[in-house]
Amino acid sequence: QVQLVESGGGLVQAGDSLRLSCTASGRTFSSYTMGWFRQAPGKEREFVATINWSGGSTFYAASVKGRCTISRDNAKSTVYLQMNSLKPEDTAVYYCAARSYGAMGVKSSEYEYWGQGTQVTVSS
Repeated sequence: QVQLVESGGGLVQAGDSLRLSCTASGRTFSSYTMGWFRQAPGKEREFVATINWSGGSTFYAASVKGRCTISRDNAKSTVYLQMNSLKPEDTAVYYCAARSYGAMGVKSSEYEYWGQGTQVTVSS
């Protein structure tokens, strides 16, 4: 069992940056593929970024590629999402997810564990 706790969300202006963090409980964090997803009001949850167990491989949604960076610190059991040049359309609840087996995934159904989410609001 893994518990995930996100932090770092907030209200920012367009063009600003934020760094989201997700800290996991448990001793096997380093073996998990991690992902970030987001859900805007009235919309389905969508993939943002994913990172493999070592941090050596990453993949991004086209909507954030070049503006966001996913990284992890296995010693701290933490995964990060650095978001730059934020846009109003980035406004959403951002969720951290963990997958205990398999390669990096872009579907929410591929992840077993989820955090409670952190709100990111970008004003224009």
